[in-house]
Amino acid sequence: STNNLDISSDSTATSSGQSLEELLGGESDSVSTDAAATAQAALDSLRNSGVSQLFSLVVNNEGLVYNVKDSAKINRIFRRADVKKLVPRTYKFLWDVKPHDHETLGDEPHLQLHIVKVGRGGKAPLEGDVITDARQTLDQSTRPAVSMQMNAMGAKRWRKLTGDNVGNQIAIVLDNYVYSAPRVNGEIPNGNSEISGNFTLEEAKDLANVLKAGTLPAPTRIVQEAIVGATLGHEAQLQGVVSIVAGLLIVVLFMVAYYAKGGFVANFALIFNIFMIMGILAQLNAALTLPGIAGIVLTIGMSIDANVLIFERIREELRKGVALREAISTGYNKAFSSILDSNITTFLTAIILYSLGQGPVKGFAITLMIGIGSSFFSAVYITRVIVEFMVRKGDESKMSFRTPFSKGVLSDMHIDFMVKRYKAYIFSGIVITTGVVLMALNGLNLGVDFKGGRSYVVSFEQPVVVSDLKVSLIKAFDGTGTEVKTFGANNVVKVTTSFMVEEESTESDEVVKQKLIAGIAEITGLSFVENPEMVDESHFSIGSSGKVGATIADDIKKDSMKAMGLSLIVIFLYIFVRFRKWQFGLGAVVALLHDTLIVMSVFAIAGALGYSFEIDQVFIAAILTIIGYSINDTVIVFDRIRENLGLHTTTDRSKVFNEAINSTLNRTVITSLTTLVVVLVLFIFGGAVLRGFSFALLVGVMIGTYSSIFIAAPVVVDLDTKKIK
Repeated sequence: STNNLDISSDSTATSSGQSLEELLGGESDSVSTDAAATAQAALDSLRNSGVSQLFSLVVNNEGLVYNVKDSAKINRIFRRADVKKLVPRTYKFLWDVKPHDHETLGDEPHLQLHIVKVGRGGKAPLEGDVITDARQTLDQSTRPAVSMQMNAMGAKRWRKLTGDNVGNQIAIVLDNYVYSAPRVNGEIPNGNSEISGNFTLEEAKDLANVLKAGTLPAPTRIVQEAIVGATLGHEAQLQGVVSIVAGLLIVVLFMVAYYAKGGFVANFALIFNIFMIMGILAQLNAALTLPGIAGIVLTIGMSIDANVLIFERIREELRKGVALREAISTGYNKAFSSILDSNITTFLTAIILYSLGQGPVKGFAITLMIGIGSSFFSAVYITRVIVEFMVRKGDESKMSFRTPFSKGVLSDMHIDFMVKRYKAYIFSGIVITTGVVLMALNGLNLGVDFKGGRSYVVSFEQPVVVSDLKVSLIKAFDGTGTEVKTFGANNVVKVTTSFMVEEESTESDEVVKQKLIAGIAEITGLSFVENPEMVDESHFSIGSSGKVGATIADDIKKDSMKAMGLSLIVIFLYIFVRFRKWQFGLGAVVALLHDTLIVMSVFAIAGALGYSFEIDQVFIAAILTIIGYSINDTVIVFDRIRENLGLHTTTDRSKVFNEAINSTLNRTVITSLTTLVVVLVLFIFGGAVLRGFSFALLVGVMIGTYSSIFIAAPVVVDLDTKKIK
C-alpha cells in the first residue's frame, strides 16, 4: 500500500505505482533535477555492471519489490566493492521494515527496496529530534492516520523540504529500515502534518511510535527482555486466579464470622473494590502480570483494614453504652484521620515504587495505588452510606457488629509493652546480627535483575539431577558463573548464567541459548524442542527466558536503593508534619529500617538452611510493600497516642503509650491475621515466580505488626519522653 502526506483538509489524492526507471529517476525521493540525473546514471551503471540479479529478481514493474527469500542475495550484491563504487554516496538502498502481501504476486510475502536520497555524511535532511509529538488519529474519511507536530526549527526546515518535493515521496527511516514513504501533496508551512493512506489501526499506532522514537539521542538496544511461553503463561494465570479466589473467600468468611452484618457490608465493599480495580486497569489498557495479580491479592488483605478500624471504633463506643447511630457516626469520624494517614503513607511508597521500578514492578505499583485509592473510597464512603441506610429509622436490630464468637475478644487488654521493650530490642538485635554475619559470609542470592545475565526456565518430562546439570552447563559456558535450581516442580529448573553478560545483541542471545541446549543435551541425552507441550521422555523445552544487561543491572540496584532511601525520607517528613514532633518521624523510620533488616536477615538465615530465595526487583517491591504495611500499623498506633496525649496531659507518658497500643491491639491483630492468611495463600498458590515475594511478605507482615508495638512506639518514648506533649 502507498501512504500519503495530507496537508489540506480536503485532500484525498493517492499516489500511483512507479516503474523502476521512475523510482530511480525524477519521480523518486530525489530533491532536484541534478539528483534525478545522478540517480538515472547510477541505474544505468548498475544495469551494465553485471549484477543481473538486482533486476532479474524484481517481481513486478512497480519499484524494486522482491520475494523475502531473495533479500539476502540482494544484500550480498550491495556489499560488493564494485557495486558500492557505482552507487553515489548521496543515495541509500533501504528495505521496508516488514514484508507485504501483494495480491497480484501470489501468496509469498514480498519486500520493497527503497532508494533514498540523503544529505552529507549519509544523514537525513531532517532528523527525528525536531518531532515534539506524534499520535494515531483518523482522517476525514475516518480511516486510521498519523498526526505529527514539530518544533519551530523543524517546522522551518520541513516547510522547505516539503515545498521542494511536492509530488515526491519522503521516507520515514528508523535504524536503516523504511517504515513509511508518504507522497507530499503540498508545502507544509507550520510543522503540523497528517500521514494517511491504507493503514490499519495497529500500523498507524506503530508509525506514531516510530516517529516519537526518532527523538531518542541514541539507537535502541535491548537491555532487558523477558519471554514467557504459552504454557508458563497459562500456569501463571491459573495461579493468580486461584490466589485471588482463595484469598477473597477466606477474608469474606472471617468478616461475617467476626462482624456479623457489618461483615456483610465490608464484604460488599471489598467485592466492589476488586471490580473497581479491574475496571480501572481495563480503562488504562494495563497488562495484568503476575506481580500485578499479587497486588490485587495484597489489596484484598489490606483493604479490609479500614473497615476493621472503623468497626472496632464503633464497637469501642458501644462498649461505653453509646447508642448505635451515635456510635456509628463517632466510629467513622474518629477512624477517618487514621485511615487517611495510613493510606497516604502507603500510597507514597507505591508512587516511589512506580517511579523507580521497572517492568512488572511498575505493574505491581499501579495495582497497589489503584487498590489503595479504591479501598479508601469504599471503606470511608460506600460502607458508611450502606450502614447509615440500614439504621436510618432507628431500628438497631437491622445492624450489628459482633457475634457470639467475637464478643469480648481482645477487648479490655492491659499489657505493659513499655516494660517488655528491652527484651524486644535484644531479640531483634540477635536476629539482625545473625543475618548480617550470614550475609557477610555467604552473601545473598542475587537474581539476574541485580547482577545481569540471562535466565531460562527449562522443562523436562522427568526430574533431573540439578548438580550434574550444573556441572555440564558450567563447562558449556566456559566456566562462567552459572546457577541451576528447581523451579516449582522437580521436573522444571531455572538456569541463570553471566556468560556473555556484556554482549547484548540478538546474535549473542542465540549463542548463549545454543550453548545451553548443547550443555543440557550432553548430560541428559535429550533433544530440544521449541514447543513446551511436546516435552516427553526424549525432549526438553525452554518455557521462558529473561535477559538483563550489566548496565541496566547496575541501574536497577541504584534505583532500588534510591527507592528505599526515598521512601524512608518521605515517610519521616510526612509523619513529622502530621504529628508535629520529630520523635514520631524518627521512631517510624527506625521501625521501618528494623523491618527491612529483619526480612533480609531471615532471607540470609533461610539460605543458610538450604531454602534459597532470589533477591530481585520483585523482592524490592516486597520490601517497599512491607514498609507501606508497617507504617500503616505504626500510624494507627501513633494516631491513638496523639489522641490520648490530648486527653491525659498529666498522665505518665509510658502509661499513655501502653493504653494506646492496648486499645488498638484488637484492630492490629485482626488486620494482621487477615493479611497474613491472604499472603499465605499467595505463598502456597502463587507459584515459583512469586515464592520469594510472598515469603518476604509473610515475614514482613509479622515483623511489621511486631515493630509497630515493640519498636516504633517504644523508640519514641526512649528518644525524649519529656518533650512529647
